[in-house]
Amino acid sequence: MDYGLLGEKLGHSYSAIIHSRLGDYSYIHFEKKPEELDAFLKTGKFDGLNVTIPYKKAVIPYCAELTPQAQALGAVNTLVRKSDGSLLGHNTDYFGFETMLKHSGLSVSGKKVLVLGSGGASNVAVAVLQAHGAMTVVISRQGQNNYENLHLHADAAVIVNATPVGMYPNTDAAPVDIARFPRLEGVLDLIYNPARTRLLQAAEDRGLITENGLLMLVAQAKEASQWFTGESISDEKIFEIHQQLRQAEENIILIGMPGSGKSTVGRLLAEKTGKVFVDADALIPELAGKSIAEVFAEDGEDVFRQHETKALAYLCKESEIVVATGGGCVMRPENEAILRQNGIIFCLERRLDSLEAEGRPLSQSVGVAELYRIRQPKYAELADYFIDNNGTPEEAATAILKIWEELE
Repeated sequence: MDYGLLGEKLGHSYSAIIHSRLGDYSYIHFEKKPEELDAFLKTGKFDGLNVTIPYKKAVIPYCAELTPQAQALGAVNTLVRKSDGSLLGHNTDYFGFETMLKHSGLSVSGKKVLVLGSGGASNVAVAVLQAHGAMTVVISRQGQNNYENLHLHADAAVIVNATPVGMYPNTDAAPVDIARFPRLEGVLDLIYNPARTRLLQAAEDRGLITENGLLMLVAQAKEASQWFTGESISDEKIFEIHQQLRQAEENIILIGMPGSGKSTVGRLLAEKTGKVFVDADALIPELAGKSIAEVFAEDGEDVFRQHETKALAYLCKESEIVVATGGGCVMRPENEAILRQNGIIFCLERRLDSLEAEGRPLSQSVGVAELYRIRQPKYAELADYFIDNNGTPEEAATAILKIWEELE
């Protein structure tokens, strides 16, 4: 049996990975331009398809039958070849978003929920939210409720982002400023790359309930697989695959004092996880056109920090990497969102008398103890976990992996 994903651009899709863990069948990416869609749907060799942007409505005329879910939502994201060769259109996004909503723990009954965006994903979110008793308001660029009159909805309890704003590779944007919503309880973002959009990070900073779209992606794929094969799959599989994807895709970020062992431990972690190791400082000479020592000597620390932020912004929007950061990267507030977007942050701790200053401009000029005094509050603020690296690098790497494998 041949199944796959139909869309126009599929370079960063996780669908093939997910389906490889759901069933024993081939799953292929079918990238088709709009002018190729008609011939593919009429003559293509496939038994079933998932459908993504921009074809969820375009495939409807090719379906001999639509399920009630597809009819209600006016969109199809799953096609199944029936025994007579015709196509059945279904929509599994409803199940996907409902799974995401339930997992978040948010109660929406009787509460105002703002749904940002008016496309197909928005329609799914509205349908689920209303079924759970929410009072939904769709915010779009034009229309009665738009981004210019958000003050009318300051009483919103939940925000759902169903727009692509903040999605890879344009990860430094957010669709709204949540400071405008003092009664907010939670934020759901259908984006899953990056793992933590600027919108979700702002919500986390306020201690609100948050959830990204990865669980929705896995849940809708699970239901699609059941339609493809006719075989039931336990919902527990959703959470198993979700955890596996998080561990595989998210980055391990190492912070800590110069000489604390970030590069050594980072390389060990890369070997053990299959991720790619990157040293953020190694990219700075390429950006600056000179060595780090020359940048400090000729341009000063502030210019070095600017190059450092550019290096981190370039690296940390990617996935499946282990990043060893410079010891002082925590001193620039803008770096926090960059590091958090796709990573879990581990701070390596080592005794000050074990930290070498040779070849480190600031450690030599300011002194290790003074640097630690200045930076330690920032390490404490930024780190998700602290790791003792006074033993062997292998012990520190093992401690990180133990935490990593238990992430939910």
